[in-house]
Amino acid sequence: MKACRVNYFCQIRTYADCGSSSARKGLVLGAYDGCTPAELKLTKIAQQFDDETGGKIKHLLKGGAGIRKGTAQVFTNISNDYYSIAVAGLGPEGVGLNEKEQLDECKENIRWAAAIGARALQDSGINSVFVENFTNSESAAEGAILALWQYQDNRNKDHQKPNVKAELYEGGDKDGWARGALRADNQNFARKIEETPGNLMTPSIFAQMAIDNACPCGAQVDVRDRDWLETKRMNAFLTMAKGSCEEPLLLDIGYCGAPPTDKPVVLIGKAITFDTGGLCLKKCEGMSEYRGDVAGAAVTLAVVKCAAQMALPINIRALIPLCESMPGGRAVKPGDVVVGLNGKTITIADTDNEGRITLVDPLVYSKTFLPCLIITTATLTPGIRWGLGSAATGIFTNSNTVWRELLRAGQESGDRVWRFPFWKYYKQKVTEFTSIDVHNVGEGKGAGPPLGAAFLKEFVPPDIDYLHLDITGTGLYSTGVGAPYLKQGVMTGRPVRTLVQFLYQTACPHDKGDEC
Repeated sequence: MKACRVNYFCQIRTYADCGSSSARKGLVLGAYDGCTPAELKLTKIAQQFDDETGGKIKHLLKGGAGIRKGTAQVFTNISNDYYSIAVAGLGPEGVGLNEKEQLDECKENIRWAAAIGARALQDSGINSVFVENFTNSESAAEGAILALWQYQDNRNKDHQKPNVKAELYEGGDKDGWARGALRADNQNFARKIEETPGNLMTPSIFAQMAIDNACPCGAQVDVRDRDWLETKRMNAFLTMAKGSCEEPLLLDIGYCGAPPTDKPVVLIGKAITFDTGGLCLKKCEGMSEYRGDVAGAAVTLAVVKCAAQMALPINIRALIPLCESMPGGRAVKPGDVVVGLNGKTITIADTDNEGRITLVDPLVYSKTFLPCLIITTATLTPGIRWGLGSAATGIFTNSNTVWRELLRAGQESGDRVWRFPFWKYYKQKVTEFTSIDVHNVGEGKGAGPPLGAAFLKEFVPPDIDYLHLDITGTGLYSTGVGAPYLKQGVMTGRPVRTLVQFLYQTACPHDKGDEC
């Protein structure tokens, strides 16, 4: 038996070798909890498969301890068509939306089962995995594809493990599988960006990658250089980039899926391709994780790319201010004052709170697009990780309607969100100073996440709905807890699927989507 927290698989006794010609194909099937731990109920597809193979699966499981949620058992030589069969636990049958947990438990249990089963087969040497639909092909695709992803771009090719492909087993909803695969692939795209070492993901490399990946999907990418930034007087952004030899860039990405008269949603992603903290230097231990400080930008790019691939009937503009945060002779100093694009002065009390300052000018500039909604996504504060862990993304919004739709999106995707206050109290903490307009840390101790959000709100154009996602807890390393389809110690790419679902709901408000 191989164990890792709550998810494991075990190899148990098998039938004699029946000369299978499909030496490396595997199949993931499901089982629900029975009335007792020793009982279980196979899914409809699993039961049909077991009947066709002479009841071997139930025979091998008879008298065992059952297969609880988060576990799988692997069998070999059950079928001539598949070398290995993984039976994964789905938990109790008949679950649905749990409002207390803010989670569609049916869909999330399917993601768990598909992930645990697929990874069990991957670990046993299978290189082609077929997955039953578990009553919802979209969720099954998400779980399997997210779980099988591995980052090994920098390993010698002779030492790389085979990339395992997940496919839908016969009889499932092919359209649903395609939708789930698209969302999972784009989350994995964001994970790859976040995992890439800082020297291989500089602002210019990110910009070229955005062009190479977004343009073929129907989006337009414009790269704005230093001259353009200086012409537009984006001095707050330029100041934070001064410590690095890498040139700052602003990406302006457009996707038009609706009539030009429809107001766009503007997405802005924090894009510090490597964050040392500047002169307020971070500790060496753990600094490598902050190659992932580009997570907001990675998520933003992946969301636009996915929306374009889905041909969502919505207009999107994305702004991604790319730079490094480095110490150096020209780096910004604690106490320096800069002026935002809207004329407000900002004191930089802590250079390690640089991300919010890089977002100032894009936020002000976004008014030129006449948006209906502005969304910022950023690894903004460590406090959000201390408060929520990796369970949910911290949310700040001035719109109850936006919050309700995002809450629903999190329930659907399994990547949950939690709302924090946007009170005037926090505005006062960052603005009531005699010598400057806005303070990049705020007065007093604690309350880092709402103070960071209050800072950003000072630069949001008036009378526009605004949504801020603080993803420090969810967007960096996976803890391996609560989502077994995201490997522990690997960047998560969250919350790509939640934002895609939110945009889908915004674009198609009368479509309830797939039921579980």
